[in-house]
Amino acid sequence: MVPLKHSIMKKLLLLLLAILCVGITNAQKLPGKDVPSIVKSALKSKFPNAKQVKWEQEKEHYEASFKLNKKNYSVLIGTPGNILETEEEIKIENLPVKAKAYLAKNYAKQKIKEAAKITDHKGMITYEAEIGGKDIIFDLQGNFLREVNA
Repeated sequence: MVPLKHSIMKKLLLLLLAILCVGITNAQKLPGKDVPSIVKSALKSKFPNAKQVKWEQEKEHYEASFKLNKKNYSVLIGTPGNILETEEEIKIENLPVKAKAYLAKNYAKQKIKEAAKITDHKGMITYEAEIGGKDIIFDLQGNFLREVNA
């Protein structure tokens, strides 16, 4: 009996270790005091009215999440203080027509959880629809670009 218990315990330990590693490699919550001042200044210059900002560290970048004018925002900022990407929550019905048609055809039985307008540092706009645990990305006109695991 002892070898069986040892085998089960070993598998359980490996599973817990794997779960822990996945959690560590993804974004980590970060207290505001640990965010470099240049990063916080970049956010404040673009969104001076942002309050109750929640910070996460994603590799060498910082992500600020906050609510402004009843919309959720997420801003990705590099360590030199440059804004890399801004994600603004939008109503699902405000997705481009072609994007909504694509989703209706290819994800007919699934509900769209949320939608966002993403603007990168070059001003390029894309749209994102979260559906079935995936982010479906579209260009400005609503053409399908890619599917990403959320």
